[in-house]
Amino acid sequence: MNAERPDLALTEALRHIVGAAHVLTAPGDKARYEAEWRGTYPGTARAVVRPATTEEVSRVVAACAAADVSVVPQGGNTGLVGGSTPDDSGTEVLLSLDRMRAVRHADPLDNTLTVEAGCTVRAAQEAAEAAGRLFPLSLASEGSATVGGVVSTNAGGEQVLRYGNTRDLVLGLEVVLADGRVLNLLGALRKDNTGYDLKQLFIGGEGTLGIVTAVTFKLFARPRTVITAWATVPDPQAAVELLSRLTDAVGERVTAFELIGDGPLELVLKHRTADMRAPLGDVAPWSVLFDVSEVSAHLDPSPGVEQVLNAAMEDGLVLDAALAASHAQAHAFWALREHVPEAQRLEGPSIKHDISVAVSSIPQFIDEAGAALRALMPGVRIVCFGHVGDGNLHYNQSMPEGMGAGDFRAQEEAIHDIVHATAARLGGAISAEHGIGRQKQSALLQYKNAVALDAMVRIKRALDPFNTFNPGRMLPRALVNTAVSS
Repeated sequence: MNAERPDLALTEALRHIVGAAHVLTAPGDKARYEAEWRGTYPGTARAVVRPATTEEVSRVVAACAAADVSVVPQGGNTGLVGGSTPDDSGTEVLLSLDRMRAVRHADPLDNTLTVEAGCTVRAAQEAAEAAGRLFPLSLASEGSATVGGVVSTNAGGEQVLRYGNTRDLVLGLEVVLADGRVLNLLGALRKDNTGYDLKQLFIGGEGTLGIVTAVTFKLFARPRTVITAWATVPDPQAAVELLSRLTDAVGERVTAFELIGDGPLELVLKHRTADMRAPLGDVAPWSVLFDVSEVSAHLDPSPGVEQVLNAAMEDGLVLDAALAASHAQAHAFWALREHVPEAQRLEGPSIKHDISVAVSSIPQFIDEAGAALRALMPGVRIVCFGHVGDGNLHYNQSMPEGMGAGDFRAQEEAIHDIVHATAARLGGAISAEHGIGRQKQSALLQYKNAVALDAMVRIKRALDPFNTFNPGRMLPRALVNTAVSS
């Protein structure tokens, strides 16, 4: 140990724990961990540490806590709100879980899957499939997003309508606490009424309360039939009414129901790969993409879906519709939806939102927010898409043609205010699945119930009294530090 240089002493201790090759201190080695994929929240880490086991995570955290050094947990680094990258102080240790990828156990009888936090969502899907089961979490970044990350942000994805958010899929967690102790809450139990359900604190906690190292998920029967349809509708109200009719006809078999405006679809087609095209020819103002799935080999929901679409067309709720004739065509439909974030990145600067309102309020939100934004910034391009089946819209803005990036960014706070205030006025939330991170802290303070905020700070203080984990993410430093010093 180096008693004269505490920073060197900590680095030496970390190398002893995980091996010198897995403590990165050179700028070139750290770079890919220090900025998320959009480059919006870059920073500088004191070191990037890559443990391979829960025991190593525990020892790393204990060493950092003893040195009074903050720890930033990172999974696949696919976040959008600055919650998994270091700040620019150069003092934080970034703890990457990318070496912890093991599938610990898949049990088709218990319908459970236990995986380590660095396992990607796609790898979890494949492990479930190998066991003859379905892991239903599905999102555009599933090839790089990790299960630890989606747990920490309570990610939703495309099949929330039937299977729920990540919170609904988690049976158990293994978590390293701020003093290095391991809280083992893993297990296959569907019922456990022995006190507080502690795992729920860490789901959606954005790494501020503990570091998730392993997860036990629920698995489900694999669908034998999946009907995928693309339909154009005159407006969002028609989309909401179509969803209601589908649900009436086939119930919980409606697995996913996405709303896609002409803005995002036009961007996708502009930046498309060679095989991408609009399913129904011209781009309509609004489209919906939905899946209806059935696990039984003896039931076929196709007649019900076709009947709903035919009646909706007669009533003017649907302008045109196409049912995917093959798995490949269904994949092509979904590729259009999943390519939206990348197309918007390729288009240039954008401002992102992830709001939720009651499903019935979606049309009102779109109308009111759109009118206010166009009044603020004529020509603003609204990129509206998302999981209308659960009230979650990704309501983004790209800059008007001919406007400079600087002028566009100068209006960012005013744009945030309009979007968040509209959602709040309708009883909604400023974040549905992306989290708060660094981006939305001021909005959290403005719109979160004061009693709820106080409870959050008290929980943070109880589990992480020295603000070791992800300081300045989700809960502002000043808020936590005030509570710690009081």
